[in-house]
Amino acid sequence: MDLHTLSRLNRFRAIVVTLVKYGFGDIIARLDLPAKLGPLYTRKQPREERNTYTRIRLTLQELGPTFIKLGQLLSLRTDLIPVEMADELSKLQENVPAEDFAEIRKQIERSLGRPMDEVFLEFNEEPLAAASLAQVHRAVLREGNDVVAVKVQRPGIRQIIRNDLRIMESLAQRAHERVEMLQLYNLPRVVDEIKRLLTQELDFQREGRNIRLARSNFADDPALYLPHVYSEISTSRLLVLELISGTSLRDAVTNWDPGMRRELARKWLRATLKQILEDGFFHADPHPGNLFILSDMQYSLLDWGMVGRLTPETRLKLIDLLGSVVLKDSQQTLDLLLEFTEYKANTDMDSLHRELMDILDDYHSVPLKEINMGRLLTALTEMLRNHQMQLTMDLSVMIKAIVTSEGSARLLDPDLDVISEAAPYIRRLAKQKYSPQTILRTIQSSFRNLWRMQRSLPLQINHIMDKLERDELTIGFEHKRLEGLRRTLNEVANRLTLALITTSMIIGSSMIITTGVKPLLFGYPALGLIGYLLSGLFGCWLIVDILRKRKY
Repeated sequence: MDLHTLSRLNRFRAIVVTLVKYGFGDIIARLDLPAKLGPLYTRKQPREERNTYTRIRLTLQELGPTFIKLGQLLSLRTDLIPVEMADELSKLQENVPAEDFAEIRKQIERSLGRPMDEVFLEFNEEPLAAASLAQVHRAVLREGNDVVAVKVQRPGIRQIIRNDLRIMESLAQRAHERVEMLQLYNLPRVVDEIKRLLTQELDFQREGRNIRLARSNFADDPALYLPHVYSEISTSRLLVLELISGTSLRDAVTNWDPGMRRELARKWLRATLKQILEDGFFHADPHPGNLFILSDMQYSLLDWGMVGRLTPETRLKLIDLLGSVVLKDSQQTLDLLLEFTEYKANTDMDSLHRELMDILDDYHSVPLKEINMGRLLTALTEMLRNHQMQLTMDLSVMIKAIVTSEGSARLLDPDLDVISEAAPYIRRLAKQKYSPQTILRTIQSSFRNLWRMQRSLPLQINHIMDKLERDELTIGFEHKRLEGLRRTLNEVANRLTLALITTSMIIGSSMIITTGVKPLLFGYPALGLIGYLLSGLFGCWLIVDILRKRKY
């Protein structure tokens, strides 16, 4: 949908007004929005004392669930935004009032396809928690008397998010084309990722599947306990889980003795490393609010709507990367980082290498057990961002998960030796990389690829040669993201044409005035006066248009 159509939506106007309210009118003005929105962003902006990152957070929070999710997901991308901005966006909270229970009941019964009372023996109308996408209620199942947590999607939230995403896509594309300082962030791509992740998070059946998969991964490891999912009564808008009761991380830090806290910290960090390095399937946002400690010294991690995945090849490369960092092999570290990133052909590799050597020197100047893995990873992502190099979404989420998990573990035990805890997983995966089975699979895969290539390559070469002989070989060029330039050129051409017409009318009218050709009006040739009048109107309209759009 184009911006002229979107400009007729009240929601679009509300977004523009909110951006102006928090001091971003200058960016809005550069987007060349439809004329009817002009007064919204040309008004004088109030003086804003807060810093830019705080204003961004407040803007997103006021704009509601879709934009809050945008901020929360951007907070995971320290390769795209400064760490200070990521920390500020991590504060985004979804403080929303609970939905009227009558509407919640309708949503539950639509999802179940039957009355609530047939499924639940008890159902607390007051929610345990309320967020922008859903709210959670305590209930008791009629069958088995199991105490459960019922996560219910807010009625109408899908349509709200769908509309916001369409507006966000249009604004992101326009900002990317017209505001040079924002091109570094590749906003259209970020919005595409937001759209994909939000679509997944709105599917509660997918979240249930994520919990079941993580539960099976930890079947032989008691460190992490995950709730049972009642799949038979869960739907895409309703998720029924075993109710988990435990101690929050902050209460454990305050009330538990140092020995217990140290053991908990080690268990938590090992569980995180297992998810990332061994399973390749991990919770994307393991912040303290999602973490509960059970009475038998187990952890439980809630809210599995957003997860990350790493392929076996990526996990093995991560092992090599950690090994090269520990060995202070800057060249291998750089080579592996380049495999994980997208970068431009003109990237200054010498400058990048020198900056990487400085980072490794800083972390090798302290004992190995005192290395803060989170700070090291943050420093590496800051380096990549400074050189306009972007990680893939899953790798960015993985880094943020490690940083968050290490931070939570250090709340329990500030002296935690992260490298020692990671060593068993690194050794195990390193052995797996060079195991006979892995080597055999690699050789088999290479031979299969060679076999396919030797069969298809001669045919492809013959096809190209045939086209050359018939003079049918063509090379296609595709223009991308030139819509803004095309519109600007059209606007310039139209204005120049109008200016030439106006000038010609003035010259022609002046010549007619000097001839005295009848009929006369006020003693002057009427045709000449009409020409002056029209040329004056055209000229005034052109000046007003330039001033209104601030294109001067």
